[in-house]
Amino acid sequence: MGEHFDKALVFTDLHIVAEGEDIITLDPLARFAEGLKHALNRHPDAQHLILLGDITHNGLPEEYARLAPVLAECPIPITVTMGNHDTRAPLQAAFPQAADANGFTQSALDLGPVRLLILDTHDYDNQAPLEQDGWLCDIRLTWLDAELARAAREAKDVVVFTHHPPCPVGFWAMDAIGLANSEALLSRLHAAPHVRHLICGHIHRTIHASAGGLPVSILKSPCHQIPMILGQGTSADSVDEPGAYGILLALEGTIVVHTEDFALSDGAVHGGA
Repeated sequence: MGEHFDKALVFTDLHIVAEGEDIITLDPLARFAEGLKHALNRHPDAQHLILLGDITHNGLPEEYARLAPVLAECPIPITVTMGNHDTRAPLQAAFPQAADANGFTQSALDLGPVRLLILDTHDYDNQAPLEQDGWLCDIRLTWLDAELARAAREAKDVVVFTHHPPCPVGFWAMDAIGLANSEALLSRLHAAPHVRHLICGHIHRTIHASAGGLPVSILKSPCHQIPMILGQGTSADSVDEPGAYGILLALEGTIVVHTEDFALSDGAVHGGA
């Protein structure tokens, strides 16, 4: 095997706040800037950067604006999608290239031999049962059907990205606000043998799972994490643990997902995420 890797960097759950604000005394922008510098220094051969939703904490224009100077010096292409903390118009004003013809922030791109399908699971019209749930409407599912068919015709293996995981992970409060119509997604992915892996965010922990046999990698935030209290009934607690990002390697016949911690702390638990 040669030394070349087709490689993408993945950051999720940045939760950028307005100037002067913080989350459990952390500055999410400073943490992301630290993580991005770490990633680019150690992986200068990366070909793409994916921001997998919850770009900001409140979906405000000034929060997206704070991110622009940090991303301005990024030397590789950037793909952005939405999380439950984002709002559509401000995000697309900050990233005008992110919106497709239907106004969704989802896209298809190639990373070497692999097709990456980045889905928009933001519940834009409140179809999901709970406010923070994810949802894939018929328009987005039709897009997915077409892209899966195109990848099959082109003999491309596929990696799918969603902010909201479509499977439970053992944190009750977070499981309650996952992808509400997960079966609509999973039935399609299970029917497509060329889909190799699913990568998600939302939970703020590094988790390895299986959704009906499909491997799932869930990446944690560069800022604050959910404490390791399995079965907990609230999503309001956060912990200052190391921030991290994902590294996707698209090899011929093999998908590899690494996670890299870049910031260390004392691990104290705080309330009020």
